[in-house]
Amino acid sequence: MSLPYAVLCFVPRVFLGSLLTVALAVVGLSQGAMEITDALGRVVRFEKPPERLTLAGKGSFMLTDAVYLFSAEARQKVTAIAGGAQFSLDWLTLIDPTFRQTKALLESQVGPEQIAATKPDAVLLRALEATKLGPSVERLGIPVVYVELETIERYPNDLRILGQILGNPARVTELQAFYAERLERIARRIQGVAGPDRPRVLMLQYSEKGGTIAFAVAPSSWIQTQLVERAGGNPVWKAAAQPGGWTIITFEQIAAWNPDIIFIINYAGDSRATAARLHQDPWWASLKAVKGNQIFGFPGDFYSWDQPDPRWVLGLSWLATKIHPRLFADLDMIREVQAFFALYALSAETIQAQILPRITGDFP
Repeated sequence: MSLPYAVLCFVPRVFLGSLLTVALAVVGLSQGAMEITDALGRVVRFEKPPERLTLAGKGSFMLTDAVYLFSAEARQKVTAIAGGAQFSLDWLTLIDPTFRQTKALLESQVGPEQIAATKPDAVLLRALEATKLGPSVERLGIPVVYVELETIERYPNDLRILGQILGNPARVTELQAFYAERLERIARRIQGVAGPDRPRVLMLQYSEKGGTIAFAVAPSSWIQTQLVERAGGNPVWKAAAQPGGWTIITFEQIAAWNPDIIFIINYAGDSRATAARLHQDPWWASLKAVKGNQIFGFPGDFYSWDQPDPRWVLGLSWLATKIHPRLFADLDMIREVQAFFALYALSAETIQAQILPRITGDFP
């Protein structure tokens, strides 16, 4: 039951607080309580806005970077972060200079007991932990809020969830507009390029272990494939990729695809140097992409831009300039980098000194 707005306008202010308390009690919430619908569609209830947040789980750097898009709130509310593969403490201390004094850095394979020791009001995890770490944390009575951080389509919803738990919905609107503007710019420019006319693109992850070199392609549903498609390319590996993780492929398969453009990802080294070595490799000399000087190292700074880290928007813009150079001849990637890292409250001087010199790959 609710009162008409016209009636409420004439209720003395002294009674409004009582009315609000009664209304909240009717729906089962207390004053100051909040509900968050997370990436799994679960409604997570809090008696009051959480003030202590712990970030954990696989790929925690992606979660951390998304949370720190709300830089002021993250510095205040994040109390512990789990490390892991690719995790960069140098990057974290750049966006949060007080990190070492105010927060705990947990082990990458942190368990529920270690998380509980940080005394969080809530734990943030990626949705892939919903059948792993998440349930064990909840059994200790700690609320868990999941974000996806996997696809372009769901990214606006992830930002909404983070903005809600961090208490800054206005920032959500700003961030969603930033990403939407760049997506729309690329979509508008490539809309006249028919599917069959789009360049055939191959994106490869390069790895080397014990002297053995391997190449792998991403699943069709992963963001690497989405980035190529959104940038106006035709991912030649899409039908052959297996779901669930990177698929190792042979050079014979690469030669059979014979793509127009090849992009090399190297999480452990300089992708530009890797691409240059492959360009000189006799085995690769007959490939169309190599003959046309269309083999490129994917850029990165502290992290590679091909992943569902917030940097994916930089990877998308850069891909567009390489796949359709004429359509994006005026796109200034230096300015794109400056605009993106300003989202982390980094000054122009800091970006110039700490970010630009660190970028690897074929940039710009």
